[in-house]
Amino acid sequence: MKIYLAGPDVFLPVAVEIGRRKAAICASHGLTSLYPLDNAIDPAAEDASLRIFHANKAMMDEASAVIANLTPFRGPGADPGTVYELGYMAGSGKLCLGYSNDPSPYADRVARFIDVSPEQGRLVDAHGLTVEDFGLTDNLMMVHALDLHGGALIVPPHAPANVWDDLSAFEACVRMAAERLATK
Repeated sequence: MKIYLAGPDVFLPVAVEIGRRKAAICASHGLTSLYPLDNAIDPAAEDASLRIFHANKAMMDEASAVIANLTPFRGPGADPGTVYELGYMAGSGKLCLGYSNDPSPYADRVARFIDVSPEQGRLVDAHGLTVEDFGLTDNLMMVHALDLHGGALIVPPHAPANVWDDLSAFEACVRMAAERLATK
């Protein structure tokens, strides 16, 4: 069974090494990983972004499931490309699993980036915009997409010292994927 590995890991300085570690974890559970950096695309090519999109889409179409790294990236929420990939896989009816190495509620993370205050029974930011405050680890659409298409968002009890290097929550998702896909 093939698993598409979605996440901002591809932007890390150690992206290739993280991909190798994740592939080894998948293989140890009898699964084949499809990691976006496995695509050999020259980033200097004129149409590199479109080639990357099509290559990643082909991997998602080939996969039986996705494991999405939803650890907040460059802000209080998940990487937008990863969110798209999760939505694409959910819309394709595939098994969707995800994890975040930051277990704090989304509203708390927003408050780290902008002033937030209660106003008329809701939480608003410094611009008067409502902040989603359901006590969930991330946006309700992602959390419930996982609930409906795979399993609850996996989070550690406390954030690890290095949220990008710790693969414990990822491995929990791999175990779940191996169990679920074995019964199909």
